[in-house]
Amino acid sequence: MIAEITRTEALVTDWSKIPVEKTAEGIERQMVVGENVMLCRFRFAPFVITAEHSHSHEQMTLVVQGKVKFIIGGEERIVSAGDVLHFPPHNRHGATMLDEEVILIDIFSPIREDFLKK
Repeated sequence: MIAEITRTEALVTDWSKIPVEKTAEGIERQMVVGENVMLCRFRFAPFVITAEHSHSHEQMTLVVQGKVKFIIGGEERIVSAGDVLHFPPHNRHGATMLDEEVILIDIFSPIREDFLKK
């Protein structure tokens, strides 16, 4: 079950109460879904690679833990805990986790409907 927010109610929870979904080898995701925005917490094992891609969603990423080598528009950029990235819609990006576990918080608008499909 995904934590969802409706227009008339607020949600207060902690990550331990949000189900963990294994999306691929070495990748776990938790999601809180509102009407127009989605918050995802990703946990990546060391050295996991996410292929370069783009999508129609605006995305902001907060690096909570670890170091990540992002490819953004064909250029490499190493980011670490505390860094925030902003990807406008259709911006091409991908990432390689470095030698430690990585935790990222991704915020998407509009909601990534593809994440909700099982």
